[in-house]
Amino acid sequence: MAVNGRATPNAQYPSPADAGNSITQHGFKITTRKLPILKAEPIEQMTAKLGIAPPEMIFGDNMVSIEHKSGWGINFNTYDALDRVDKTGGSMLQVAHSKEWQSTREKKHEGITEVVKPFDWSYSTDYKGTVQLTSPNFEPSTKPIPLELLKRPDPILFFDEVMLYEDEMADNGITLYSCKIRVMPQRLLLLCRFFMRLDNVLLRIRDTRVYVEFATGEVIREYVAKEEKYEVVRQKLASKGQDVPAQLRDPNNLNDLLSVVDKSLERLVVK
Repeated sequence: MAVNGRATPNAQYPSPADAGNSITQHGFKITTRKLPILKAEPIEQMTAKLGIAPPEMIFGDNMVSIEHKSGWGINFNTYDALDRVDKTGGSMLQVAHSKEWQSTREKKHEGITEVVKPFDWSYSTDYKGTVQLTSPNFEPSTKPIPLELLKRPDPILFFDEVMLYEDEMADNGITLYSCKIRVMPQRLLLLCRFFMRLDNVLLRIRDTRVYVEFATGEVIREYVAKEEKYEVVRQKLASKGQDVPAQLRDPNNLNDLLSVVDKSLERLVVK
């Protein structure tokens, strides 16, 4: 959770023994942590703080962080990702069984009164990371991530994939938030992706990419939100003679078939 731009420790924060894996390059420390799904008590604590029913699978202790020796940093964690979910119900997607699903979720947590409020049960989030030390801060930019440098066959010093949460939406599809990071000798790329497939309704991908050039301390953050109607994507896949059910399970195969609905570029330099 971020307060005044700084991350605050969770009451269930793992012990030092669970600090995860890390690598340091040119003053940047990159850390990933992958632990089991939360147990009942910490789930109830997180639910009470969030005010919404939680996803089926919450990896509440998982995280990815990039920290610079200057004190600046950015991390991606489960609580802050879920805290960006609409808690008013105003953007709730509807399917035939949504009311029954909502009722079932509420009964599981009926002791927490805040949970009975409507909310976006697809757990869609526009989370772009939690920034530590807001100076320097990201500023709007037109400079894109240099893809040509990322295509070079540089050795990969560190790679990891971290899941923050996942839910099958009462067998109506899937929604999840995951992060992948790869560190090369001169740079790194972090991709944090929200993916949602609501069967017969909508497909949604929201990508946050964080690029760091070690030598200059330049950090670029790109956010791209895409979505498209389920039937439109299904027809596109069918017209290509592809295995539609299999393709619909992999966001990498769907990314180019969805329309961009939001996009931003930001950058900063740490010293």
